Amino acid sequence: MAERSFKTEVQKLRLGAGEEFRGEGILAVTKALLESGVSYVAGYQGAPISHLMDVLADANDILAELGVHFEHSASEATATATLAASVHTPLRGAVTFKSTVGTNVASDALANLASGGVTGGALIIVGEDYGEGSSIMQERSHAFAMKSQVWLLDPRPNLPCIVAAVQHGFALSEASRTPVMLELRIRACHVHGSFVAKDNVRPAYTLKDAIERPLRDTSRIVLPPASYLHEQEKITQRWPAAVQYIRDHGLNEFFAEGAQDFGIVLQGGMYNNVIRALELLGLADAWGHSRVPLYVMNVTYPIVDEELTRFCAGKRAVLMVEEGQPDFIEQQVNTTLRRADVQTRVHGKDCLPMAGEYTGGVMLQGITKFIEQVAPSLLEGRPLPRAAKPATAPVPAAKEVHPRPPSFCTGCPERPIFTAMKLVERELGPHHVSCDIGCHLFSILPPFELGATTMGYGLGWAGAAALNTTETRKRTLSFMGDGGFWHNGLTSGVGNAVFNKTDNVLVIVDNSYSAATGGQDILSSRADNPIRATRNSIEKAVRGVGVEWVRTVTHTYSVAEMRDTLREALTTPVKGPKVVIAQSECMLNRQRREKPAFRQLVKSGQRAVRERFGVDPDTCTGDHSCIRLSGCPSLTIRDNPDPLRTDPVAAVIDSCVGCGLCGEVSHAAVLCPSFYRAALIHNPTRWDRFVAGVRARVIGFFQRRIERRLAGIGP
Repeated sequence: MAERSFKTEVQKLRLGAGEEFRGEGILAVTKALLESGVSYVAGYQGAPISHLMDVLADANDILAELGVHFEHSASEATATATLAASVHTPLRGAVTFKSTVGTNVASDALANLASGGVTGGALIIVGEDYGEGSSIMQERSHAFAMKSQVWLLDPRPNLPCIVAAVQHGFALSEASRTPVMLELRIRACHVHGSFVAKDNVRPAYTLKDAIERPLRDTSRIVLPPASYLHEQEKITQRWPAAVQYIRDHGLNEFFAEGAQDFGIVLQGGMYNNVIRALELLGLADAWGHSRVPLYVMNVTYPIVDEELTRFCAGKRAVLMVEEGQPDFIEQQVNTTLRRADVQTRVHGKDCLPMAGEYTGGVMLQGITKFIEQVAPSLLEGRPLPRAAKPATAPVPAAKEVHPRPPSFCTGCPERPIFTAMKLVERELGPHHVSCDIGCHLFSILPPFELGATTMGYGLGWAGAAALNTTETRKRTLSFMGDGGFWHNGLTSGVGNAVFNKTDNVLVIVDNSYSAATGGQDILSSRADNPIRATRNSIEKAVRGVGVEWVRTVTHTYSVAEMRDTLREALTTPVKGPKVVIAQSECMLNRQRREKPAFRQLVKSGQRAVRERFGVDPDTCTGDHSCIRLSGCPSLTIRDNPDPLRTDPVAAVIDSCVGCGLCGEVSHAAVLCPSFYRAALIHNPTRWDRFVAGVRARVIGFFQRRIERRLAGIGP
């Protein structure tokens, strides 16, 4: 169950020639694939292209009608290797994944694919997850394009340009026999707009043709001596063919070319921010009409030298807008101009930051600095926007904003795992904890503060591999999600630990989905999936590669059971790798399923019960261990109603989903009996009303009795 369904929107994929398509960027990419005659699509979900995978899954019927095969790949490497189908045959194929972590995983397959080259168009759609909204290390895809010699498209972020980039990407790939990478930032993926649709195209050469009439060209296989020739072919044949296609079809764009004796060279993906900055400075309008010459590189690799030199010739200076570091394009621009004996001065990282996302404010300041140097008269007499001025010394955020580290969702089944670990540490002391990519990575932050390192998706146990010694009886603890386990953790982590006879512990957090990327199904999901095989046991898989000590906790909210299982794993005299599988469904996905059903019950007048927890303020001591040991967002503090006590009491707010963790923590940690569970009944039956009435009378009787006793004590 993905976080968003596109069942309604995918019907737009049936639009024909001349009809207007209106919608989101990620849906437009799918439409462009179908209009381009794609034969197969594969990928691995991850921001910001997770929704592309969701769209493709929801559009599976439409794809099948066109003879297009779609599959969720086990990893980004699997997805890229899928493009092998286009090496010998004229099949058009596309794959998609998150960059740069996904490109890292895919780099081996990508290098081999780029070496031998392709016959059919091969398009790699990468979600460029760089900048302030990213959750990964800050790197760019550009280096991979240069390393493997694949062409990199970075289109202007509007639907017509994105659709054109997809369609030209296939044609460019075929013209140069080279894979093409299409880079989409998160804003491009979710931008809304319109374009004029074309008819979907059923591939002329089908998968059936490729299977029944296989083709083979040994010169395309990466083996010596062919592999030596591939490098030369890239430079002498493929590169010139790519440059010619880019130039002949005008993939890069010129705006207001002769308006000034200076200009801006920019990545296509930066166009909207550049135009907005120029508009705020009075140098462009809201429709994109610029008073400053622009050379928009919708293809950022390879650079078309003659286009660049033509734009720069006769200009005193240009600003190179290249987001991130190293400044690959800026260096190449300088080299190209000097070789052509063009003396235009190149500004770039001297006006703009070397690293970090080029947000609107950053872009405005950088362009203002450039204009003030090369043409200050254009800004004279015009008050500059506040954001264009250099920032004054900032007030430390800690003095103004209360720290709020990211944490688990309300009711997350992973929270009790780390609560149990904190309880174990009270008994056994601290342990080295190796983390993994996924929701469980939030355990490194308060209130749990567990975890020392994270090395990549599915590499949680591998990250502790060096700490495998017989010189101590203390064991390390590693974590891995079910998504990471199936991605590569089974081999890189579990198989590696078995082979090297580790005596350490792995906890596999099994929440039934690839939850961190939007709740997509995986091999071990317990939901029925009509087009995928689910319900494959993680326990069987780890036993299959040789792990003998395996424990499965089927309800992670049982903190006591979780605590005892972790303690046993860390102290058992049994040698060898130990695996704890902690199972409970992702609460977000569970709520996506249960909330609509609950609302429907209430709306139809049927009895519906919602459980929630609360804190008795008269019993709460104000210790707040419940908050420190769970960190649940629905737990907070309130003023103590007892005038004789000053410590605030714990309270449960209405966001509570009734998971019961707070009460479990109180019980397992022997804290206090102040938590209570209440059932909120909608559309109660006569019996419910009768029971509620009896309870109210009994409770009222004892309350009045207490009040009478207290009244006798008073003056």
